[in-house]
Amino acid sequence: MSTYLKRLHSAVTSPIIIIGALFFVFGFLTWISAVLVPYLKIACELNNFQSYLVAFSFYIAYFFMSVPSGWLLEYTGYKKGMTIGLITMAVGSLIFIPAALTRTYGLFLTGLFIQGAGMALLQTASNPYVTIIGPIESAAKRISIMGICNGVAGVLAPAILGFITLEGADELVEKVATMTPELKNTELNLLAERVIIPYLFITFSLVLLAVFLYYSNLPDINAEEENAMSAEETTNKTNIFQFPHLLLGVAAIFLYTGVEVIAGNTIISYGVYLDIPLATAKFFSSFTIFAMLVGYVIGIIAIPRYVTQNKALVISSVMGLIFALSAIMTGGFISVMFIALLGLANSLMWPSIWPLAITELGRFTKIGSSIMVMAISGAAIIPLLYGRLADVFTAKSAYWIVLPIYFYILFYALKGHKIRRK
Repeated sequence: MSTYLKRLHSAVTSPIIIIGALFFVFGFLTWISAVLVPYLKIACELNNFQSYLVAFSFYIAYFFMSVPSGWLLEYTGYKKGMTIGLITMAVGSLIFIPAALTRTYGLFLTGLFIQGAGMALLQTASNPYVTIIGPIESAAKRISIMGICNGVAGVLAPAILGFITLEGADELVEKVATMTPELKNTELNLLAERVIIPYLFITFSLVLLAVFLYYSNLPDINAEEENAMSAEETTNKTNIFQFPHLLLGVAAIFLYTGVEVIAGNTIISYGVYLDIPLATAKFFSSFTIFAMLVGYVIGIIAIPRYVTQNKALVISSVMGLIFALSAIMTGGFISVMFIALLGLANSLMWPSIWPLAITELGRFTKIGSSIMVMAISGAAIIPLLYGRLADVFTAKSAYWIVLPIYFYILFYALKGHKIRRK
C-alpha cells in the first residue's frame, strides 16, 4: 500500500460510510423509475414508448453532463462537487410538485433530467473515489459494498412509492375507461398528486444530506497520483483514445446499463402484459433488485479471494444469456422470475467493468471516469428501444434485444479488457 493510502487508511471507514449513503441515494432515485413508468403511463395516458421516456430523460442527462462534471470536479474537488450534485438533484425533485399539480408529463421529464444531471456529477466523483481508495485488485469488492447500499434503497423505493402511487390502480384503470372526460380528468389529477408528499420528503432529504456532506471530513484524494503509481507508462500517451481497453469498457457500460434498467423498469409492465394484476406486479422490480443484492454479497465474499474481476464478468454475462433465453421461452410467473434473475446476472457487471476499464489510465483517470459515466446514457437509449419493440411486437419478444448485449459483455470479459496500445 502506498504512503498516500496509508495516511488515508485510518479514515477509510468514514469515507466508505459517507459514499455508501450517496449510493443509497443513487439507488432510491434510480429505482423509483420502475414505479414511475407504469404510474405515469396511467396518470398521463401514455403508450409503452412514451412511458419509457421516464428512463430516457433521467439517463440521457449522463451523456450531456458527465464530461462537464469532470471539468467541474477539477475546479471544486470531490466533496464540493458531490454537494453541488445533491442540491441539483433536490431541485429536480422539487419540480415534481408543479408537474403533479398540473399533470404535465413534460415537467415530470424535466425534473427527471435535472435529477439525472445531479446524479451524473455524483457518479463521476464517487465511482473513481471508491475504486482508488484501496487496492485496485479489490475494487470490485468495495463497489459491491456500494451496490448493497444502492440495492437496499432499490428494494425500498419501488415498494414504498408503489404502495403510495399505485394503490387501487387496477380498479382505477377499469373505472376511467367508462368515465366522462371531465370525471376522468379529475380522477387522473388526484392520481398525479399522489407523488407530492413523497417528493417533498425526497427534496428535504437531499438538502439535508448535502449539508451533512459539506461539513463532513470526507478527504479529497488524488486519483491521478494513485493510479499513476501502477501506470507510469501513461506518460507517453497524449489522449484518452490511446486506451482501447477503456473505450471498449465504455461500450460495455453503455450496454450493461441498458439491460440493467430493462430488467428493473420493464418487469412491472411485463407482469401486467402477462395478465398479472398491477396490485401484484408493482412489487416485481423489488425482486430484480433483491437478486442484485444477492449478487453483491457474493461479490464481497468471492472477489478477489476466489474469483477475479474478469472471471466474475464472464460468469455474469453467461448467466444473463441463460436467464434471458429462459424468460423468452417460458410464460407466466416463471418468465417474470427469470427477468428478475437478470438482476443477479447484472449485479457484478458494473463492479467488474469499471475497474477493468479505468486501470492504468494514470493522469487520464478523471476524463476516463467522466466518459464511463457518460456511457450510463445507455440506460436512456436501450430501454426506449425495448419500449418501441414492445409496441410493435410484444413485451416478451422485445427481450431479444438483451441477448447481443450479453454477448458483447462476454467478449469484453474474455478479451476486450486486455487490449492495450503501446
